[in-house]
This record gives sequence, C-alpha cells and structure tokens, in this order.
Amino acid sequence: MIPVNDFLIFALATIMLNITPGNDMLYVATRSTSQGVNAGIVSALGVAAGCIVHLLAAVIGLSAIIANSALAFDIIKYAGAAYLIYLGVRSILSKQNKFSLHENIEKKSLPWLFWQGVFTNVLNPKVALFFLAFLPQFIHPDNGSASLQILLLGLWFNFSGTLVNCTVALLFGKLGNWLADKQAFIKWQNKVTGLLLIGLGIKVALSSRN
Repeated sequence: MIPVNDFLIFALATIMLNITPGNDMLYVATRSTSQGVNAGIVSALGVAAGCIVHLLAAVIGLSAIIANSALAFDIIKYAGAAYLIYLGVRSILSKQNKFSLHENIEKKSLPWLFWQGVFTNVLNPKVALFFLAFLPQFIHPDNGSASLQILLLGLWFNFSGTLVNCTVALLFGKLGNWLADKQAFIKWQNKVTGLLLIGLGIKVALSSRN
C-alpha cells in the first residue's frame, strides 16, 4: 500500500492545490453568490461527480502504462514534471487578485446546476492533464496494485476538493461580495501554491519508476 509519508505529502499538496482558484471553484462561488448556499453545494457535488470520470480514465490509462511500458511512464513523468513547474511559475507570476463573480446570471434549478457542474469538470481538459501530471509521482508498483493506488489517491483528491468547494459554497453564499475582493489572500495563495507546484514538478522529475 501507499507509505504514510507519501500519503501525507500527497494530502498536503491536494489541499493547497484545491484551494487555488480555478474554473470549478469560480463556478461554485458564482452560483453560491447568485442563488445561495444550497445552489453552491449542489454545484460542488456536480463538480465532484465530473471528477470521477477523469479519475476512472486515469485508473485505466495510467495502470496500463505503468504495467507495460517503462519508456511511456518516463515520458509521462517528465511531461508531468514540466507541466507542474509551468503551473507553478504561472501561479507565482499571476496578476489575479480577485474573483470575477457574475452576480446577475440566470437562476437555474438544482438538478440543472448539478449537471452543469458535472459538465464543467468533465469538459475541462486541464483536469485530465493534471491527473496525468500529478498522480504518477505517488504511484509505485512495488507498493501493490497500481490501479488501487491511483483509485485511492484520486478519491482522496476528489474528496478534499469537494470539501473545499462546499466550504466555498458556504462562505460565498453568505459573504460572496466581501470575499471576492480579498486581494492579499489571493496573492499569497498564488505564491505559496506556485512554489509547491514547482517543488512537486522537481520531485516528479527526480523520482524513479519503482
């Protein structure tokens, strides 16, 4: 199974990454601000359901690659490392200092919001690319089934992300306009997350297959 130290590093990384503003968080924040907490939570659950699609694809695809091709695994590893470092540099240099919320959007039913959350996540290629870049560094065939490791780590990533998005729904449902303009927090968050991503990218590049 996954060593405790590796899991703790992964868990910390997922929290930092999940609190980074992105399309999914912006969607949840916008729906919470415009329609209230319930709409935001339903939207967050839709995003979580969409993430499962990417996770299952990662389980099937990465497991086959790890089992059958050391070269393909290395290619994914180095491409993933480069992608993580790119995300880190972009985050550090980001000029974003506020959430761009749309308060006057058309109100929708809760089922509609759920499915929009699903499609918002499923149709986001950055999510699939991130799974390919992020998960392989924590997968070691010597620790047991690669498929099971990918599944467990992916489920934890989705779980922690859903907790973050539900918290966003609660906060923005009550204090949306005030939170959207907290520039110092967003700037600090971008810098810390950027350094974390660069560190993870270096770790990916230096990690071995076993």
